[in-house]
Amino acid sequence: MTNNLTKNRQAALAKLFAPRDLPIPRGITSVCSAHPLVIEAALRRAARDGQAVLIEATCNQVNQEGGYTGMTPVDFRMFVAGIAQSVGYPLDHIILGGDHLGPNPWRHLSADDAMARAEAMIVAFVEAGFEKLHLDTSMGCAGEPPALADERTAERAARLAKVAEETSERIGCKPPVYVIGTEVPPPGGATHVLDTIDLTRPEAALKTMAVHRIAFTAAGVEQALERVIGIVVQPGVEFGNANVVLYRPELANDLIATLDHMPGVLFEAHSTDYQPSEQLSSLVDGGFGILKVGPGLTFALREALYGLDAIRRVIRADDRIPELRTVMDMLMLEHTEHWQGHYHGTPNEQRQQRQFSYSDRIRYYWPHPKALGAVEDLLADLPAIIPETLISQYLGRVYPDVVLGRVMARPRDLCLAAIDAALSPYAHATSNY
Repeated sequence: MTNNLTKNRQAALAKLFAPRDLPIPRGITSVCSAHPLVIEAALRRAARDGQAVLIEATCNQVNQEGGYTGMTPVDFRMFVAGIAQSVGYPLDHIILGGDHLGPNPWRHLSADDAMARAEAMIVAFVEAGFEKLHLDTSMGCAGEPPALADERTAERAARLAKVAEETSERIGCKPPVYVIGTEVPPPGGATHVLDTIDLTRPEAALKTMAVHRIAFTAAGVEQALERVIGIVVQPGVEFGNANVVLYRPELANDLIATLDHMPGVLFEAHSTDYQPSEQLSSLVDGGFGILKVGPGLTFALREALYGLDAIRRVIRADDRIPELRTVMDMLMLEHTEHWQGHYHGTPNEQRQQRQFSYSDRIRYYWPHPKALGAVEDLLADLPAIIPETLISQYLGRVYPDVVLGRVMARPRDLCLAAIDAALSPYAHATSNY
């Protein structure tokens, strides 16, 4: 890793961490989830490591109209703060981010209408105290091509940055830092088996910065350029429903070299879920100072819940109790909007994907009252302490920590430990070891 890469990454992270009096890490994990157990596990991990934590909400998940979680940005902030207070984590160590902020939730509308709503969303995020904004205006709206030209994308991003700057000045808060650019395919992973991934071309990364510099200047928000800390590029990292494409650093050398021409800027890597620790560390070494993870954490939680359900059936041997997997599949069949169009193949293949896909679109259903009730019943049906032999059989991800006494064999603790195990490679990759 060159000295320039190190300086760029540290300068960008320093802007993200300001004004917190904390050591600047090599990189930071961006936890993109609205599940309370995921948030709790992330906060507990950050507390143990003595680090700030970056928690992000996507534009579809949280917006001024509620998003699919039903939460506005203020609601999400209060939601995270409540969990932090319950575990004793300092509120001023939490960095909130907004991901893919732009017209995406309203792209079925005209560009004027969709961008007006995107501007309102930016206002709501800034007013709620979100400090990191990923501006993503790359998608076409009604009557436009699916992907826009770089110049139009930058023009719309500058328009949103102007709204953010004006809002922060109006309410007297610290102005946000920005990440620009997008990724292909869209957030949440691909919908087909992946063999190879087309990396972002070096000239495309440089053009992204150049056209945004022109657009921000034209919009009168040159000062915001100094707070553009990152660009989203594709380093050859992705997951589909059934497989993961691992990072190969030797393929990204030319892309990484472009950071030498962008002082104070790092790369933000999306869809890093399921990458092993070695690959995550290589990403950070290459200047990818922000590592996004989301579905991989709820995937680990789902594994733990299904494992606990299997343990319940061993302990109680009551066939009248419906399997949690059956409850969830019925719920997904009743409400298909979150997975149809993403899962394909025969009915049996779609059934497997609904339950076990790396894309983990089952995560959209855990907040549903039927799912909440089923999980509550599951945890209530289990003994206070789960036998180690059953943990070995059904919860292999956390068994070693249970045996070593690092994790209590209580059902809820086992769920948190499973999520923490998925976070552990990120902590190793981003910390100053």
